[in-house]
Amino acid sequence: MKRILMVEDTEDNRQIVRDLIDSVGYELIEAHDGAAGVAMATEHRPDLILMDIQLPVLDGYESTRRIKADPALKHIPIIAVTSYALSGDEAKTRAAGCDGYIAKPFSPRQLLAKINEYLPS
Repeated sequence: MKRILMVEDTEDNRQIVRDLIDSVGYELIEAHDGAAGVAMATEHRPDLILMDIQLPVLDGYESTRRIKADPALKHIPIIAVTSYALSGDEAKTRAAGCDGYIAKPFSPRQLLAKINEYLPS
């Protein structure tokens, strides 16, 4: 079973993603801040990471850089899921090492399509 790590500090956003992931049968693990996200990526080796950018402790940029700097983890695709949707913000997430980008608010269908790009069934 494919495992997805969601690094997201807002419970409402976690619930939306939780319901979506449950509906498609992937396993979801959750971290509430960037440092916990890096630790859980190291421990669980997920197939995909959904990374919020505005996070406590470590922001999503720094969390992504740390995950991508680890040779054992750098192959894991990271999708930035962020309310930062200004011109240049997507480029910033890519510069930090994110493989994909989706702006909040997103529709569940839009997020699922993005997940399926990286986790083909």
